[in-house]
Amino acid sequence: MSLPTLRHSLLELRGVRLRDARAMEHALVTNRSWLEPWEATTPFIRLAPQDTKDSIRGLMQAAKTGAALPLVILQQGKLVGQLNVSQIMYGSLSSASLGYWVVESVAGQGLAPLAVAMATDYLFFEKGLHRMEVCIRPENTASLRVVEKLGFRYEGFRRRFIHINGKWADHFCFALVQEEVPRGVLHRFEKGAVAEGPSSIPELDWIKARNPLTLPPR
Repeated sequence: MSLPTLRHSLLELRGVRLRDARAMEHALVTNRSWLEPWEATTPFIRLAPQDTKDSIRGLMQAAKTGAALPLVILQQGKLVGQLNVSQIMYGSLSSASLGYWVVESVAGQGLAPLAVAMATDYLFFEKGLHRMEVCIRPENTASLRVVEKLGFRYEGFRRRFIHINGKWADHFCFALVQEEVPRGVLHRFEKGAVAEGPSSIPELDWIKARNPLTLPPR
């Protein structure tokens, strides 16, 4: 898959490049405490810190096979985050999963919902995907607000779903299908036409999230 450049007056999304390594490493290191609680890890394996260029090469290889869309988020030319669409599948499923991070200094400026909307629209209307999923830890209130702003529909609670920051973590999962946004996610968001309610999480699922799974003794 070729990597696009998507532009908005407030930000630019473009394909990750090897020369982004220095700026990305600086963003990750200086925002370590901000990003670490949401960082995916590998169970049972203590990995040495990966070279940023090697990470970018892995993302670019996944993009080459069509399985991923790795983008950097730029504000006035400065790298302030990354958005990665993974598990891209075509055919009868035609779906993908989206994740992102932004540096602490731009949190609350509205860049995250714009980036998510732009990437989702690109994959829906330029690449022909049908469904986009976003899974979020219950503690990540900022990201929960992003899917609420964009009208992603709540689909359910997934117990111990992704390994995050050294342990299996519960997630709330949200999705949109193309028919729900015929004029695009970004258009609906910027026109203030997102309905209230689709992103609401039932109280029963909040109760599950507040009560971790009790495992039997080994």
